[in-house]
Amino acid sequence: QVQLAESGGGSVEIGGSLILSCALSGDTSSSNCVGWFRQAPGKEREGVATVFSGGYGIFNNYYAASVRGRSAIDQDNFKKTVTLQINKVKLEDTAMYYCAAANYENEWQCRFQIDEYPYWGQGTQVTVSS
Repeated sequence: QVQLAESGGGSVEIGGSLILSCALSGDTSSSNCVGWFRQAPGKEREGVATVFSGGYGIFNNYYAASVRGRSAIDQDNFKKTVTLQINKVKLEDTAMYYCAAANYENEWQCRFQIDEYPYWGQGTQVTVSS
């Protein structure tokens, strides 16, 4: 079992930056893929970014097109946290943000298949204002 807890949500102005943190606990060694997802009111949950731990300190990141080039996901195995930073935020970044964990054999599997993530946090709300 892996437990996840998000933090860092709140209000941010257009063009600003947000930093979210996901704290992992429990049997974290059983999950080598952590993803950030978001769900805006009236919309389906969508993937934002994932990080795959390939061992030996190697991490592979993957980003949705909507945030690619203005976001960064980072995993700190010592602190057992995964942070997501999004810069130049837009109104459409407003959503409830969730982190989730899964285990895969290969890096290319660590993507946005929501149904394949067995562990989820409770979410943290981000509101972008003009």
